[in-house]
Amino acid sequence: MNAPRLLVTVLTGASAALIAYSAFYVRGNTAGVMRYLRERGDVRDLEAGGASAAAVRAAQENLTALALSIADPGLAARMIPVAVLLGLLVGWLVWRSFGSRGAQADRGDVQERMVLKVAYRRGGQFTAEELRRLSPLTGEQVGTVTRRMLDAGQLVRDGDSFRLAR
Repeated sequence: MNAPRLLVTVLTGASAALIAYSAFYVRGNTAGVMRYLRERGDVRDLEAGGASAAAVRAAQENLTALALSIADPGLAARMIPVAVLLGLLVGWLVWRSFGSRGAQADRGDVQERMVLKVAYRRGGQFTAEELRRLSPLTGEQVGTVTRRMLDAGQLVRDGDSFRLAR
C-alpha cells in the first residue's frame, strides 16, 4: 500500500466530512456565519473601546441570539451519517483517481506500446526489420518484445512477419 496515497485519501475524506458537517450545522447559511463573525468583531471592538458593561452585555446577548438563529446542532447531529458517507465517497474518489499505475488496467510496457504503434501504422502486420527501422528498438529488443507478445497471445507469427491477434 502506498502511504502518501493513503494519507491524501484519508485527509481529503475527513476534510469533506467536516465541511459537510459544518454546512449542516449552519443549514448552509454561510452568509449568516459571516454576519456572526462581523457582529463578534463589533462586540470585541466594544469591549476594547471601553464601552459600558451594560452595552457590552447587550451586544453579547444579541450575538448569542444571532448564533442560535444560525446554528442548528440537532440537524447537524442527525446528519452525521450523511457527512461521513460524503467523506467516504470523496475519499474513495480520490483513492481511485490517484491510484498507482500498478492498480490501473494493464497498459503494457513501453516497448510493447512501440510495437503496437508500428503495427497499427502498418495495418496490423509488420516484419522484424520494419519494427527495427520504424521504432527506436534495437534488434535484441525487437526479438525480446515480439517473443513476449507472442507468448502472451498479442501477436501471431505469419511467416517472416507478425500480425496483431484479433
